Amino acid sequence: MSEDLNHILRDWDFDPQRVTARWVRTEDGYVAVQLRMDLGVFQMQPSGRPDGQKPHGAPTLLQHYLTLEQTLPAHDPALRLDEKNCGALQQEAMQFYYRYIACFALREFDCVIRDTNHNLKIIQYVIRHAPEEMRRAFLPFYPYVRMMNARARAEKAMSGQRFDEALVALDTARAEIETFCTEHELSDLPVAAPALATLHELTEQISKRRPRSKTERLREELDRAVASENYERAALLRDQLSALTSAVPSHSEATS
Repeated sequence: MSEDLNHILRDWDFDPQRVTARWVRTEDGYVAVQLRMDLGVFQMQPSGRPDGQKPHGAPTLLQHYLTLEQTLPAHDPALRLDEKNCGALQQEAMQFYYRYIACFALREFDCVIRDTNHNLKIIQYVIRHAPEEMRRAFLPFYPYVRMMNARARAEKAMSGQRFDEALVALDTARAEIETFCTEHELSDLPVAAPALATLHELTEQISKRRPRSKTERLREELDRAVASENYERAALLRDQLSALTSAVPSHSEATS
């Protein structure tokens, strides 16, 4: 079999404007996810480490360290991360990054949630066990990873028309990013701005698509009536709103 990749690259163009990914079946019958890059193709396992390796016999390097953390005393030297350890964790995080952006393009949102959770746990482990200088190298990645996690949760919820669940996922992520940046003194750096802007934009888009309950529609009409000084109309709407809210809890109202 030829080792030349041109036959693959020629039939699958790279698009610099978007992430291009696909599922393939390998020669040994397994499924893999491929990500088209400008100079080639990444082929990754669908679960575990994308490269299929098992560091120290564990499913992932992170899992190896988490197992040590659970079994060793808190100040055991084996838990401390040096530059080499941090580099290995960063390499694993990069593999998971490539897979979750591929899975997001394929709308495999559970995979995105799983892999972003993995990378968030890597960041938290580094915070707990690495020297300050190495921690500072990992901290700026948190806003983007947390945003992608929330984005996948919101997209998954929206696929089932669960608008409120999607909005909660975005709001929670925004609050957690802001808290994280404050706690780790990142607020003055621009690392969080793109992630927060994306969350805000998605919130606006979903809010516009979200069906309004009857109570919400009446309140909007009431606001317009008051603004236009149509007090007779406003009084009528207040009566309707009062009757509706006293009869039916707002969370169970029909949206029709």
